[in-house]
Amino acid sequence: MCDAGSQKTAVLLIAHGSRRADANDDLPRLAEVVRQHSPYPLVEISYLELAQPSIPEGAERCVAWGAETVLLLPYFLSAGAHAAGDLDRFRRELSDDYPDVTFRLCQPLGLHRLMVEIVLDRLREGEENEKPD
Repeated sequence: MCDAGSQKTAVLLIAHGSRRADANDDLPRLAEVVRQHSPYPLVEISYLELAQPSIPEGAERCVAWGAETVLLLPYFLSAGAHAAGDLDRFRRELSDDYPDVTFRLCQPLGLHRLMVEIVLDRLREGEENEKPD
């Protein structure tokens, strides 16, 4: 479970990554919004594959900044193989590499109550954008 941060808590946002640069552009924009509206002084980005920075590179930036805790937030819709398996493996490896830093893996976006609101909003937008025949 992710908890509210101290001045030494960093956030590492993790997306899957894509070969398409425009698909990767959402994550830096999200990071900027999170920086502006959260209590966390450092918000970094990383990608599981296909884009840079990698998860180890993003974690290294957090550690170099002086983070005592790093919240790993998967920017994934569900807890599939990547979120459940790969990211937990990265968490364990990072904990081994940086034993003085706590790495906490947060839940993916999933069925959070606000995600349901987003889905309903997108459906309303779809109806409004429907063109008459």
